[in-house]
Amino acid sequence: MARLREGSVPSHTLAAELLLMHVLGCDRAWLYAHPEELVDPGKAEEYFGLVARRVGGVPTQYLTGRQEFWGLEFEVTSDVLIPRPETEHVIEVALARIGQQNLRGGQRPALDGAGLRVADVGTGSGCLAVALARELPQAQVFATDISPAALAVARRNAARHGIADRIHFIECNLLDVFFDPPPATHLSSLPFDLIVSNPPYVGRSEAELLPREVREHEPAEALFAGERGCEIYEPLIGQAQQLLVPGGVLVLELGYNALEHVDGLVTASRGWSRISVTQDLAGIPRVLAAERA
Repeated sequence: MARLREGSVPSHTLAAELLLMHVLGCDRAWLYAHPEELVDPGKAEEYFGLVARRVGGVPTQYLTGRQEFWGLEFEVTSDVLIPRPETEHVIEVALARIGQQNLRGGQRPALDGAGLRVADVGTGSGCLAVALARELPQAQVFATDISPAALAVARRNAARHGIADRIHFIECNLLDVFFDPPPATHLSSLPFDLIVSNPPYVGRSEAELLPREVREHEPAEALFAGERGCEIYEPLIGQAQQLLVPGGVLVLELGYNALEHVDGLVTASRGWSRISVTQDLAGIPRVLAAERA
């Protein structure tokens, strides 16, 4: 722990615990219940090796290969962005909007997602797609990503949670495949009831402001969207407007200071209604939701 503290590792006590739990293959309860337990020399060497890498800037999640999201454990590698707690607001808003839609239509909320088609754009680790598939077990879920390596991780996470046969993973940019697909996919003009995305939203001009762990180790294509960080929003909003059914819901995670730009895009198109913004626990506008008019 002292090496992590001296190395200015954020949350160094938690990092020390997580790395030791990973090496010993135990949980926190066991760790604290057995303070007298002697650590095998080989395990100790492995642990201090991981500590050195963490001091060198490698995120703890990449060292342990796991991160919790929405109460589920996900595999993470350097091929995918590490899921953040604030991204859970995307799930909360999406589920709330689906329930509100049914109530306005005089129907009971479709708690199982029956009849719904859902798309997760830029799925990365698959955390949004997997969480929604678990919450909406009768929904049809599609997850796209431009990175084949990220999709491999997402598929393993879907298998880990027993839903590999319920999510269609597709390698493509944004939702391009639904406009000009290979003949065998039969996906052209497929309408969606819900589209969610945590897109890249950091400007390359802001790269030096990021923590070293993020800047040097998380995949650039999942982080950066042009110089200002806003390049993905416009084409994504345009595609969603064409692919959502009337009343279909778009839920987007927002980058820091992205609200004005994204809200302007949605408002200017005149194709959206019921626009709302949800703040995260730090009071930062984190999620924008809108329904296709």
